[in-house]
Amino acid sequence: QVQLVESGGGLVQAGDSLLLSCVFSGPSFSNRAMGWFRQAPEKEREFVAAISGGGWTTYYADATKGRFTVFTDTAKSTVYLQMNSLKPEDTAVYYCGARNYSPQSSDLKDYTYWGQGTQVTVSS
Repeated sequence: QVQLVESGGGLVQAGDSLLLSCVFSGPSFSNRAMGWFRQAPEKEREFVAAISGGGWTTYYADATKGRFTVFTDTAKSTVYLQMNSLKPEDTAVYYCGARNYSPQSSDLKDYTYWGQGTQVTVSS
């Protein structure tokens, strides 16, 4: 049974930073790609960043490239999203997802397991 628990969201000002965490429980964390997605009110869930199983490769949405960094700590079975230079348009509920495969993906349909989400609000 796979479970994902996100934390680290909050209310910050534009330009601030936040570190989101997603703790994975279940089998084979190091063989699974992990992704971060977000959903703003009345919008569809969109891709933010992804990392392949083992952390070998990463991939970012154009909107987050250069500001956000995704990384894992295999010993803690945790995937992180470091968010810098936050903007009001980054306001959303952030979700982490886990695949059953190692290659990363930006398609949310490729992710089998999801956390409950953590709210990030960026004020101007």
